[in-house]
Amino acid sequence: MSRISLNTTQLIFLLQIQSALLTLGVSFAAAVPVLDAVDNYFVNNKTGNRFQIVGVAYQPGGEAGYKPAQKLDPLSNKDNCLRDAALLQIMGVNTIRVYNLDPNLNHDECASIFNAAGMYMLIDVNSPLVGEALTSFNPWESYYAAYLNRTFAVVEAFKNYPNTLAFFSGNEVMNNPNTAKDVPPYSRAVTRDLKTYVAKHSTRHIPVGYSAADVREILSDSFNFFQCAEQGETNDMSRVDIFALNSYSWCGNSSFHDSGYETLVKDFTGSSVPVFYSEYGCNKVSPRVFTEVPTIYSSNMTGVFSGGVVYQYTQEDNNFGLVNISSNGSIALLPDFVTLRNQFAKLNFTQIQSDKRPSGPAPKPPVCNSNLITGMAFNSNFTLPVLPPNASEIIEKGVTLPSVPKIVSISDFTVKYTVTNVDGSIIPDLAVKKLADDQFNSRTSLLSYLSCLKHKNGHTFL
Repeated sequence: MSRISLNTTQLIFLLQIQSALLTLGVSFAAAVPVLDAVDNYFVNNKTGNRFQIVGVAYQPGGEAGYKPAQKLDPLSNKDNCLRDAALLQIMGVNTIRVYNLDPNLNHDECASIFNAAGMYMLIDVNSPLVGEALTSFNPWESYYAAYLNRTFAVVEAFKNYPNTLAFFSGNEVMNNPNTAKDVPPYSRAVTRDLKTYVAKHSTRHIPVGYSAADVREILSDSFNFFQCAEQGETNDMSRVDIFALNSYSWCGNSSFHDSGYETLVKDFTGSSVPVFYSEYGCNKVSPRVFTEVPTIYSSNMTGVFSGGVVYQYTQEDNNFGLVNISSNGSIALLPDFVTLRNQFAKLNFTQIQSDKRPSGPAPKPPVCNSNLITGMAFNSNFTLPVLPPNASEIIEKGVTLPSVPKIVSISDFTVKYTVTNVDGSIIPDLAVKKLADDQFNSRTSLLSYLSCLKHKNGHTFL
């Protein structure tokens, strides 16, 4: 296994040579390979290899970065996306998770940039604004046609992009036993409605799933409630296609056992759908050391988990940032960026991304039954609410947006903003490397180029 650890000077050089990669045999038609959620794995449609998510949560500005009244969301500004895609590409990221999006804005340029950079998008259909999410208490009050129209509009806004990996129907809607009393049937109903809309209006199947809180009292019941199927049928439209977990149990220099990761692997073994971390990266020890990364992509976990998403890209008040963005758009790398990049660089992703699905029968979903639910407070009623008035008509006709989303040509991949390293030095000539068709981002795509640059400016990389 190749192991590379970059110090600050070496990272500067790596960023400098990024722009030179633009001249190396770039295809004019760049698109990530199609991924399918097959049984309990993501599978590359072309190669048949399993896919491991190497992700970062991408929500510049936090909740404040979503301002529909000002026509602003994380994927609405081309120059911002170029800046961030270039840095995430160098880190080795192949997936971003984006939480709050305005379906009425044009996202063509940003989606095309991340697509060209070889990165998939996990898209949340909800937002923090009133009427744009299912509520944790009295969920029947928020489950109405206008809300569903909003979630369908997000699907409509992103279904045409080849790098849209999946939609999240909910994020931690249940975050304690009290919220598990009424929410489950409504949350599963939203999954049903989204899957029905995707099936009717998308030219390809895009998975719909749920992002759960790592709350021990309700986690197992949440998993069973969402992954089960009526009579065990995998085509149950209310059953999730994927199940994800926001977990911060590994803090500092923990271990597979002490962090609880070992328990999670046991709990999810035998899953009938892909399972992965939709958020991870505890910051109780700061700066973070990200020692969970080698374990997440080790044989201890890859048979059950399909990677994960680090929380989060930008520095906000909660102190989880990898970079700090100034009001003028300039950006400064934080120590966590370098540490995470070095943890990714230790791994042999060529080997990790070449695993095949195991032979033998695939796990079948359990039959939905109240016996699956063990918690006293968790709702065990699998009878879902019917569609609200007018919602059927919306699904039938589809949602019309101001423009039809599509991949567009990007003529210049050069970063326009100043980017500085952790030591304050300016990183020059930063740009996105446009990948060839059927490629997703991996640090190996950069290292293959670096192999001919072993000795430049006194640096040895390989």
